[in-house]
Amino acid sequence: MKGIILAAGKGTRLYPASLPISKILLTVYDKPMVYYPLSTLIRAGIRDILVITSESDLENFKKVLGDGSQWGLKLSYLIQPVQRGIADAFLIAKDWIAGEPVALILGDNLFYGESVPALMKRAIRRGKGATVFGYAVKDPERFGVVEFDEKGNAISLEEKPSKPKSNYAVTGLYFYDGTVCDKATKLVPSTRGELEVTDLNRLYLEEGSLQVERLERGVAWLDTGTHDAMLQAGMYVQSMELNTGRKIACIEEQAYEQGFISADRLLEYLKGFKPNGYYDYIKDIVLRDMKG
Repeated sequence: MKGIILAAGKGTRLYPASLPISKILLTVYDKPMVYYPLSTLIRAGIRDILVITSESDLENFKKVLGDGSQWGLKLSYLIQPVQRGIADAFLIAKDWIAGEPVALILGDNLFYGESVPALMKRAIRRGKGATVFGYAVKDPERFGVVEFDEKGNAISLEEKPSKPKSNYAVTGLYFYDGTVCDKATKLVPSTRGELEVTDLNRLYLEEGSLQVERLERGVAWLDTGTHDAMLQAGMYVQSMELNTGRKIACIEEQAYEQGFISADRLLEYLKGFKPNGYYDYIKDIVLRDMKG
């Protein structure tokens, strides 16, 4: 399975902080925001990843992430010249996807929880259809909302409804089979002028192949699209890291745990950085493992 990080938004809600650089490269506690969605895809076992961004931010993303080989990944880049919605990513990336199943995550979404990798890998094993994730929120009218029947099956999807039929928002993490690009070509722009991901998901729902996994207690989903949300996310990451002694979205650690990069290669990579808390943390993990 391939993975896409959609990071082309202008981040107007974060002006003036995001005027000089993509909001997805702003810092959430101790690392760039893009590390969080990238880490999520890595934890799903995905290493062939496409970053879709704007032309003005392309070189900055390449500077931060490179080609991914330093982490055992294969990173590619494409440009979304005009903001036409989330589902537009599948038209832009059609040749790159090449009919394979693909996961897409929004660049400003942070997921954390021990059950998340297992849920993602279950979505991958399904093979056919689509899997999205529902999360209970206080303000569902701000999101795409999923309605369930009494058996817990999804029966409807609405984008930013004035009267939500549930409090479960569809998060910015989606898993699709190889038919997603063909389905995306059938979409028509909404009144907002965008190709809505809710409409794409509805096509899967109508054919009976949409699975909605509910993210329950113990899982955090943070959408870092506003200044307050950015601050809250940074404070959450700081608190969890201090309390557990484990880094959240440490790309090097995640790639190492997935077997994408060896201990020797990771230690060699670390030689390129001056010691600090982040890189000392990674080095300690590797050396501890090597000592047995």
